[in-house]
Amino acid sequence: MEAKLFTGRSNPRLAQLIAEYLQTELGDVSIKDFSDGELWVRYNENVRGQDVFIIQSTNPPANNIMELLLMLDAAKRASARRVTAVIPYYGYARQDRKDQPRVPISAKLLADMINAAGADRVLTMDLHSAQIQGYFNIPFDHLYSKAALITYLKADVSFTDNLVVLSPDVGSIPLSRSYAKILDASLAIIDKRRPQANQAEVMNLIGDVSGKNVLIMDDMVDTAGTLAAAAETAKAHGALVVRAACTHGVLSGPAIERITNAPVEKLIISDTIQIPDSKMIEKLEMVSVAPVFGEAIARIHNEESISSLFNF
Repeated sequence: MEAKLFTGRSNPRLAQLIAEYLQTELGDVSIKDFSDGELWVRYNENVRGQDVFIIQSTNPPANNIMELLLMLDAAKRASARRVTAVIPYYGYARQDRKDQPRVPISAKLLADMINAAGADRVLTMDLHSAQIQGYFNIPFDHLYSKAALITYLKADVSFTDNLVVLSPDVGSIPLSRSYAKILDASLAIIDKRRPQANQAEVMNLIGDVSGKNVLIMDDMVDTAGTLAAAAETAKAHGALVVRAACTHGVLSGPAIERITNAPVEKLIISDTIQIPDSKMIEKLEMVSVAPVFGEAIARIHNEESISSLFNF
């Protein structure tokens, strides 16, 4: 059974890097848009009996999701033996529960659609909510960007020797704690509270950042409001150099403006989402996670364990 890699149009740069890591070529697939906006997909090579990996992030626009579903369905109907959905960024992951009446659980709906489209396995990275794995009844491999980001961070000894890892909110504490442990750094936490409706948030800093380099850790940066506020709070409490790192650079709305104006020297992001050149400002540093995905794909194809990829 041969392994074949195909990519949708959401992140072809990452797919090409994964193919290069595996010393192979991306498969030939045609994806076209009809004039009414509908999509058309066709594999231009035989996939019968093959181990097919479809690389496609599901960040907006919603066409990225539809592309993934159509590619999964087409591969299954073409008699591929196994079809793995490689989703570097799993969109709609933040809507993982009913936190108010009459709202959908969008992360579960997306999982149901991927299941129904014919995926035999899912491979993704740094889910916003780890419990999303339980929405699937097929094998699910959850990778971490630590393998790539830690190597990059450790290379700058002058920064990491005097380091505090700062969690920008309560939800990011487990992630920040894990980085602090690996980097042998202390941990600080920002507690955001809104005393009353229509009153500004109060940013309480738990921990000491005075005279320290600060690394703000999060799984994603969307509008960068939390990042900018955390950086300003750290600086106000005497931090020396403030940098930030995240896996998924969504960077929507006013994100680039906020990052530009925030007291952040550098924002380190992975390439799970393709960033347009217009948003690649000087403060952005991109670290590729292609080796992590490439190694995982190779081990899945060869029926080998991928647990060693979680050892940092």
